[in-house]
Amino acid sequence: MKARKMSTNIRNFCIIAHVDHGKSTLADRLLQLTGTISERNMTEQVLDSMDLEREKGVTIKASAVRMMYVAKDGQVYELNLIDTPGHVDFNYEVSRALAACEGALLVVDATQGIEAQTLANLYLALEADLTIIPVINKIDLVSARPDEVAEELENLLGIPSNQILRISAKEGINVEQVLEAIVQLIPPPKGDVQSPLRALIFDSHYDSYKGVVAYIRVVEGSIKPTDTLRLMSTGVDIKPIEIGYFAPELRPTDHLESGDVGYIATGLKTVRECRVGDTITHSLRPADEPLPGYQHAKPMVFAGIYPTEGEDYPDLRDALEKLQLNDASLVFEPETSQALNFGFRCGFLGLFHMEIIQERLEREYDLDIVVTAPSVEYEVVLRSGEVIRIDSPAQLPDEGLIEEIREPWMLLQIFSPTEFYGAIMDLVTKRRGVFKDQEYPAANRVQLNFEIPLSEIIVDFFDELKSRTRGFASMDYHFLDYRPGNLVKLEVLVNGEPVDALATIVHREEAYHKGQALVSKLKELIPRQLFDVAVQASASGRIISRANIKALRKDVLAKCYGGDITRKKKLLEKQKKGKKRMKMVGMVEIPQEAFFAVLRLREE
Repeated sequence: MKARKMSTNIRNFCIIAHVDHGKSTLADRLLQLTGTISERNMTEQVLDSMDLEREKGVTIKASAVRMMYVAKDGQVYELNLIDTPGHVDFNYEVSRALAACEGALLVVDATQGIEAQTLANLYLALEADLTIIPVINKIDLVSARPDEVAEELENLLGIPSNQILRISAKEGINVEQVLEAIVQLIPPPKGDVQSPLRALIFDSHYDSYKGVVAYIRVVEGSIKPTDTLRLMSTGVDIKPIEIGYFAPELRPTDHLESGDVGYIATGLKTVRECRVGDTITHSLRPADEPLPGYQHAKPMVFAGIYPTEGEDYPDLRDALEKLQLNDASLVFEPETSQALNFGFRCGFLGLFHMEIIQERLEREYDLDIVVTAPSVEYEVVLRSGEVIRIDSPAQLPDEGLIEEIREPWMLLQIFSPTEFYGAIMDLVTKRRGVFKDQEYPAANRVQLNFEIPLSEIIVDFFDELKSRTRGFASMDYHFLDYRPGNLVKLEVLVNGEPVDALATIVHREEAYHKGQALVSKLKELIPRQLFDVAVQASASGRIISRANIKALRKDVLAKCYGGDITRKKKLLEKQKKGKKRMKMVGMVEIPQEAFFAVLRLREE
């Protein structure tokens, strides 16, 4: 092994950027320039190992890599790049990755300028007191406007526009300057090697041979493979199987000390025991207090996931358990539905997180699944004074027992060109949003701040925002608090039976309109039976809309040619009795599209 480098020659940094602004491509160029990955092993977006990440142009799982760089001053520097997730749902993971760094590259697309997610992560980085190095990427594109974007950044950060780096990560233009800027501008890590060990877990993954592999930044002290370590939030003691660093594959080493970024193979069986944001210390000489900022990742969006075929239920359970090994923020519990039989109620960080889990279940585990309409967690205050939390409309108690229902509200920031101001205002006010204030961070760019119920933005709000603003607007949201709302349960009855998977909790004023829209949609989707089927919507204990699906009729009069009218009546009466009996025992098959109809009510 090489001689030990000095901690003054370590630089820990991350790259923050909006989705598709070139973060992963820049990471590729840095890996190539420092010779960390040979040309032979080079693939596009090395740090994005999932197919989904490459397709959606967004980093889902954080990763880290150590690069050795010989700077122009002749010294060798150890550069630790911590790659952060690039979506609003993974906000907490981003904050922990930032806490493991001293500096951040702020990458902005020269064609699109600053976006909401860039700003959100920038504010997180400034709160963490990081040194910010702004970088304008994609200057090789015809539509690039680097001068305008440099002015936006100057207004935002106060860094003169002529000092802002302008690069093309794809073409490799000026990327060497980025490495020099990291060495010159980002401070070396502070931290005493002699102090009791404190190491921050900023991510983890499950390995079937090594157990949970915790990604750590050593803040103080040092670790050897023979040490007994303790996780401070759970109090679990572990003997590491292996410690090492990322190159970018796992490479074992004989010790890590303050300033280093690396990993510990813990041998633990679930990620739940080794949570992101926790602090690792020695069990014999523990630190007095953990590093600040640790919290439980809290699911915000809930949905039922059911197998299309009942016999796939054990496979679905296995698949969810395997996904949970790598993703502690996914929570699930078994639930049953009259319409869909056995499945699981799952909690997600947000809608994007839900979409990823859904796609991974279908792709990686080859499952056919039905996902019910997403809902949020409500607080229900009962007349007895008891407060219960529910995440499914089916769990809502009887209306007579309820004092009030509280729903989660979010602080919503929308960042857009000023020309779409009216379209955004119209969209948000239709969704019960309340306008708070606005800022103009750059000429012809506006940041609008709203407060809005979470239930109004979890379905197709983002899609509609994009279509109304021709793709230019971007958004970010944070949880504010729970507020009482005038809410009711909207139920759907098919043939007099409530279908629990189609129930939703809606605002009382919208119940009538939504009930009507849902009933007319279901009338089209439910196939005709051999008997009349009534589809009804009910709220607050009364039916607010109804539609009849006409029966398929066999022409029983075909054999009657002429003759007495009583003969015809007798045949029709006989048919009527048969239909009545059939209706009593007949089951109405509800197709999968009906469950998606609840989601698409907005399109009416």
